Amino acid sequence: MHSPHDPYVRVRDAREHNLKGVDVDIPRDVVAVFTGVSGSGKSSLAFGTVYAEAQRRYFESVAPYARRLIHQVGAPKVGEITGLPPAVSLQQRRTAPSSRSSVGTVTNLSNSLRMLFSRVGDYPPGAPRLDSDAFSPNTAAGACPECHGLGRVHRTTEELLVPDPTLSIRDGAIAAWPGAWQGKNLRDVLDALGYDVDRPWRELPAEQRQWILFTDEQPVVTVHPVRDAGRIQRPYQGTYTSARRYVMKTFSDTKSATLRAKAERFLTSAPCPVCGGGRLRPEALAVTVGGRTIAELAALPLTELAEALPTDGETARVLTGDLTSRIAPVVELGLGYLSLDRATPTLSAGELQRLRLATQLRSGLFGVVYVLDEPSAGLHPADTEALLTVLGRLKAAGNSVFVVEHHLGVMRGADWIVDVGPRAGEHGGRVLYSGPVDGLAGVGRSATARHLFDRSPAPARAPRTPRGSVTVGPVTRHNLREVTARFPLGALTAVTGVSGSGKSTLIGEITEDLPGVGRLVSVDQRPIGRTPRSNLATYTGLFDVVRKVFAATDQARKRGYGVGRFSFNVSGGRCETCQGEGFVSVELLFLPSTYAPCPDCGGARYNPGTLEVTYRGRNIAEVLDLTVEGAADFFADTPAVARSLAALLDVGLGYLRLGQPATELSGGEAQRIKLASELQRGRRGHTLYLLDEPTTGLHPADVEVLTRQLHGLVDAGHTVVVVEHDMTVVAGADHVIDLGPGGGDSGGRIVAAGAPADVARAAGSATAPYLAEALRGGGRR
Repeated sequence: MHSPHDPYVRVRDAREHNLKGVDVDIPRDVVAVFTGVSGSGKSSLAFGTVYAEAQRRYFESVAPYARRLIHQVGAPKVGEITGLPPAVSLQQRRTAPSSRSSVGTVTNLSNSLRMLFSRVGDYPPGAPRLDSDAFSPNTAAGACPECHGLGRVHRTTEELLVPDPTLSIRDGAIAAWPGAWQGKNLRDVLDALGYDVDRPWRELPAEQRQWILFTDEQPVVTVHPVRDAGRIQRPYQGTYTSARRYVMKTFSDTKSATLRAKAERFLTSAPCPVCGGGRLRPEALAVTVGGRTIAELAALPLTELAEALPTDGETARVLTGDLTSRIAPVVELGLGYLSLDRATPTLSAGELQRLRLATQLRSGLFGVVYVLDEPSAGLHPADTEALLTVLGRLKAAGNSVFVVEHHLGVMRGADWIVDVGPRAGEHGGRVLYSGPVDGLAGVGRSATARHLFDRSPAPARAPRTPRGSVTVGPVTRHNLREVTARFPLGALTAVTGVSGSGKSTLIGEITEDLPGVGRLVSVDQRPIGRTPRSNLATYTGLFDVVRKVFAATDQARKRGYGVGRFSFNVSGGRCETCQGEGFVSVELLFLPSTYAPCPDCGGARYNPGTLEVTYRGRNIAEVLDLTVEGAADFFADTPAVARSLAALLDVGLGYLRLGQPATELSGGEAQRIKLASELQRGRRGHTLYLLDEPTTGLHPADVEVLTRQLHGLVDAGHTVVVVEHDMTVVAGADHVIDLGPGGGDSGGRIVAAGAPADVARAAGSATAPYLAEALRGGGRR
């Protein structure tokens, strides 16, 4: 039995995901880094085991009824954990927050600013004092009634809704209407209402056109559909919806990004004419502090906001002191260029996590374990030093800081390192080393040690000669002002600069319309699917070939099984008890819901008849359970399958299972799957590849694999443009465009452009010293 004051968190027999009965002791009150190649099991240990167990214990103390209202992660597969304090998790959530969420709401700074305006604002003569809620665009008391607190209004016009007035309604004049049956239904309803749907749109009377497009009425009418030969179609009650009403409803309600984007094509967006974009009611916008409205202060970068706050009077001094003390850690983490009204969906995952980290610094908690997920993601090397200072301050306040991290600078600054490996998936799941950082140097099997202690110079590579260039600009968008950039064709270009300098905005201006681009492929880290039904095999198209292989077997042909029989997404071959999911959800009321293997198929996803068909001794479920590595041997003589698998092996994903759900993949894994899908395609002329921070979430060993693939694409005649903070990748580029010198209003211009060696000597560049170090061999991240 360990003492309750045991200075170690002791984990015994951890079996979460690929962990193989791990035993490890990690000291408390230190900054401990969990590292290892992608897929090695480090997140399973830090988040899936340590944090999950801390959360489970906390929920044990909560009333059963309250537990039903809270999302619970469930009990981890672990023998026991002793010496574990309460834990706070700061993960890189990839879900899209609402457009009403902002930097101010995430950090709670908006609450303090609203209180300042409520208590010490300058009100017009005779105006009553307003409650702080009246200064929030997210409350009924504060939101502008015209734009509902969004600051912009979306409108539509006849020209947008009907781009070709020579067409009749039946021929599709109203382009904004949906296709297929729903569009036909609206046309039939109009016909039943007595409108001429066969006359060219421009010949219809103006009042009819106005009503058809813009009415808010929704009349119901009996529709007698035109009979198709051989089909009986009965009359039905149809409801009319105008084109504007349909577009606005789709735009505001749909969860589909595609439908929303389509609706947006028929809308214009402009600042609200009532509040001028201020988002608030007139009485709130009439109150000022230091001569500025709350909307004007919320639009300032945080560094400027801190200087613009009043200090006259005791109330103002207290409220301003609270605001500036909250702003300080955000600025310290390199996010001073953000404004309070910056919408959360426009932030990167790394920026969002650092905002939460800044909020925790103010919380004053001590004696807890902070579990952080790659806080260095999206950080320029210049900002990493500030991050280490902040982690040190959390530790100094009496906390333990457990960080899942790939950044070598963060590893070097840690007190303790837990290295998981040696490789990924089933080849990982073991703790290779747990101890002070220097001791890792003697662990021969560690991929981390090789990079952490290697100080050899970056390998010299002959620069490529570009065969032309693509010119972007002049661009004036966000913080870019009249910026023109040249991207060489047939070369690898790295775009660098501190967070918020304008890198993503610049490469976002590269489109297929620009001369010289040709085919454009953007490879991002968004998930390849949002449900467990989407997986590695379905996304890459590999599953289509595998199903054809099974349908071609003698057993399948004798039974009359076609390709569809081997899909778990449609009825026929799948297990109907679990609908092809392989598991069923068991609701346990006040305990976390748990997923159990399907009682009928045992997790195989298919019905018994389908599973009786085998190919080389394996049924379809057993093939989906193979790793990419295992499948490459199994399908070695099936060219179409072998080509897809070879591309996945080339990007270092041999450890993933073919049927691995998309929901279990990291952003880095999703990005490499997309890259592999591109690599397996037949070469179709010149392609320009855009990658925004492709090394985020990748171990240095995986970065080597990825970089090799990117250089392979360039050697094959293509062009690659990457936004990158990893100086080893930048050092190996042909051309570097460095933006800055700072973030926000302090950035947005090209500080230096040219070969890596030239940019490394550029005066005034935040990137130059770190790039110079990488070229010498001392700055491997």
